[in-house]
Amino acid sequence: MEEEIAEVEHQMSEPGFWDDSMAAQAVINEHNANKDTFGRFHRLATKVEELELMLEMVQEDPDPEMEAELVEGLKELTDEMNLYELSLLLDGPYDHNNAIVELHPGAGGTESQDWGSLLLRMYQRWVEQQGFKLEVLDYQAGDEAGIKSVTMLVKGYNAYGYLRSEKGVHRLVRISPFDSAKRRHTSFCSVDVMPELNDSIDVNINSDDLKIDTYRASGAGGQHVNTTDSAVRITHIPTGVVVASQAQRSQLKNREQAMSMLKAKLYQLEIEKQEQEAASIRGEQMEIGWGSQIRSYVFHPYAMVKDHRTNYETGNTQAVMDGEIDGFIDAYLKMRLNDQNPQK
Repeated sequence: MEEEIAEVEHQMSEPGFWDDSMAAQAVINEHNANKDTFGRFHRLATKVEELELMLEMVQEDPDPEMEAELVEGLKELTDEMNLYELSLLLDGPYDHNNAIVELHPGAGGTESQDWGSLLLRMYQRWVEQQGFKLEVLDYQAGDEAGIKSVTMLVKGYNAYGYLRSEKGVHRLVRISPFDSAKRRHTSFCSVDVMPELNDSIDVNINSDDLKIDTYRASGAGGQHVNTTDSAVRITHIPTGVVVASQAQRSQLKNREQAMSMLKAKLYQLEIEKQEQEAASIRGEQMEIGWGSQIRSYVFHPYAMVKDHRTNYETGNTQAVMDGEIDGFIDAYLKMRLNDQNPQK
């Protein structure tokens, strides 16, 4: 890694480095992440050496004050090691990529569509807290409130690695503000997460398999609205996959964005198919796709958000809806770490 960092720094000093600004920024993002990992490793190694020396001193000459300092140092080291291991888990081929996130409320009309808008707000707040950027690619407003569907692009290093933990069905239990009888309702919203792929990934798409529609963009509060039929919807007929983009004013750019999303979806479907086949050969039971309910948000008769995969839960529902979902993401990554290292 040290050699790689030095090589990239030399590359960055070359005259033509910024000729392709997007490629240059991608190199810089990865370079900064590598430097961070490299620095954290050496800080941990130094701390281990210091604690080993302190342990030898305590063993030779017991000192209650130094023993307490040693215990505290070990606790800090353990916490830092856990975080370091979690960061190393984001080593999948596309974990470092931007993420495409789709929200689709389930059956239930206005109640479910409002639940979709609450999840949209939750992810918007999380993106802000991470210092990432969010671009709404397609926005379909609900009939009375909320959303019918939303597709957004989350831009940031490791965005997909973190957000892939959100893929699945999210369930809400609450007293519906749209029910005059104040009855309790259960609503569902599916969240799909895909990595944004670059041109190096070759996905063969036959143009004869595509149905392309154009329409006028729409959105809430005058946002994402055009006065021409610039929005594009593409249906991949063999799989039934539908993607849409209306973020750009140019129909051509929206078509390019929609094709990029279609490529990501079809690639992901193929990967999931391979994983299911491999799991079947190994005799494992794996739930991959839309059907798995991953998390419940209960607002009434008590307050709790619980992830059914990890059993991580919190009673602070308001904080979660304000974007504080790192606890759920960390628990999911730890679960994967334990799956990969069962002896731990």
